Formats: sequence, C-alpha cells, structure tokens
Amino acid sequence: MGMTHTTGVERATAPGTRTRRRPGTTGERPNWLGGAVGWLWLAVVIVPIYWIVVTSFKSQSTYYATNPLAPPGEPTLANYKMVIESDFPLYFLNSLIVTIGAVVPAVAFAFMAAYAIVRGGTGRFLRGVNSLFLMGLAIPLQATIIPIYLIIIRLRLYDSLTALILPSIAFAIPLSVLVLANFIRDVPKELFESMRLDGAGEIMTLWRLAFPLTRPAVVTVTIYNALTIWNGFLLPLILTQSPDKRTLPLALWSFQGQYSVNVPAVLASVVLTTLPILILYVIGRRQLLSGLTAGFGK
Repeated sequence: MGMTHTTGVERATAPGTRTRRRPGTTGERPNWLGGAVGWLWLAVVIVPIYWIVVTSFKSQSTYYATNPLAPPGEPTLANYKMVIESDFPLYFLNSLIVTIGAVVPAVAFAFMAAYAIVRGGTGRFLRGVNSLFLMGLAIPLQATIIPIYLIIIRLRLYDSLTALILPSIAFAIPLSVLVLANFIRDVPKELFESMRLDGAGEIMTLWRLAFPLTRPAVVTVTIYNALTIWNGFLLPLILTQSPDKRTLPLALWSFQGQYSVNVPAVLASVVLTTLPILILYVIGRRQLLSGLTAGFGK
C-alpha cells in the first residue's frame, strides 16, 4: 500500500539510466524554410556587391559589350586611377578629419556624462540631464536641419569642416550616453567604495576604474559613431558649398553626376568610398554587435 509506482518517463530519466535514440537522429527537425530564406537573402546581398566590384575593373566599352555579371576578360585599374586623380585623397582627408574630430569629443563627453548620471543619478539636475539625452534619441536629424543651418550661418561657420563636426558631436552623444550608462551601472558599487576609501577622487575613479571596465562599450560607441558620421550625407550637402570641403559621400554624389555615362568609373568610386568603413566594420564587428546587444539588454 505504501509503495509508489514509477511511470515509463520517470524510469527513463532515473539516475544511472540511458535513453536510446535511433541512429542518425538529432532530436530536432531541420528548418528547410529558414535555410532557403537565408540563402535567398544572401544572394540578394551578394549579387549587387559582386556586380559593383566586377564592373569597377571593366573598361567603359567592355561594360556595354558584355554581360554585366560576367567577370572582366582584361581587368583594368584605369577607373580607380581616374577616381584618385579626381581629388579623391582630399575628400578622404576631409571625411577623416570630420569623423575623428566628431567621434573623439563625443565619446569622451558621453563617457563622463554617463559616469556622472550613474554615480550621482539621485540628484534632480542629473535626472533632468539624463531625460534630455534620452529625448535627443527621438529627434531625427532631418527635423533639425533648418535650425542647424541658421545657427551655423550665425556662427559664420558655413562652408567649413567645423560646421560638420559640431552637429555630428551633438547627434552622437545621446545614444553614446545610453549605452555607456548601462555598462557603468553594472560595475559593482563595492569597487567604487573601495576606490574612495583608498583616497581616490572622482576623476581618478573615472579613468582608473570605470574606463577599463567599460572599454568594450567605449569601443562599441566609437565604431558605431564612426560608421554613422563617415556615411553622413545630409550635413555636408546643406552646410558646405566649396568642392574642397566635400566629404566622400557628397563627393561620390558629385562624381556620379559628372561621370554618369561612365558606369565603371562611378562604381570604382563606390568601392573606394566604402572600403575604409568596410575594413573598420570587419575589424570591430564582433565588438560592435556584442556591445550594442549587452548595452540594450541589461
């Protein structure tokens, strides 16, 4: 009467017992539909990139006489030479100056602001500042382009690289503060207290403790902001006029209008424009994706 009976499932999962599976089975059904959609999406992405790269090595006459997807019979670098001789190094330098000049101050300011918000977030002023930064995420660049233009005109900065750097800094700060604050918030409070007991001030604690522990987040926001600012088109279009102040995206647009018939030359300029940022993304893509995921998932 007091004995209990075990079911077949309980006997199968009891300690010391083993479950048998049929040979060749994994316990999961293959997702054929998902795999097919994945391969289809890969083709949609790869085919245009392949066409751009292959066509950039063709001559203009060869492009119109052969299959667009066929590899070049006689590859040529004449298109790249033409693009480089069309002030491409100057445009590259302008993009580099704008990107570095905007990313470094934006990340440094955002890191210090995030530290202040996390460590002193109980104050009314810092809570208001944090809310202001979060509101900045809801304001698109297109909605503020006219006020930005008027401010740049009043400051007499129109048609200069500084006119591109200042708004880029402003729009890079809100997201950077959000990501960095999430990382700093996860640093154990005991570490901050131990630093304070050792006599360290807030500045030393900021750079000796918070910065090394949140370095992945700093790298994440640096790469993300560099990608965004490098590919920026609207600000250079509105705030610059002289050809020597063009950045690469704006120069690519102008080059396309000047050599619209020469498709291989236009595509060579596309390859040269996207190559630096592609290299940066390949180098830091793991850090970028893991940092963004952790920053929004905590």
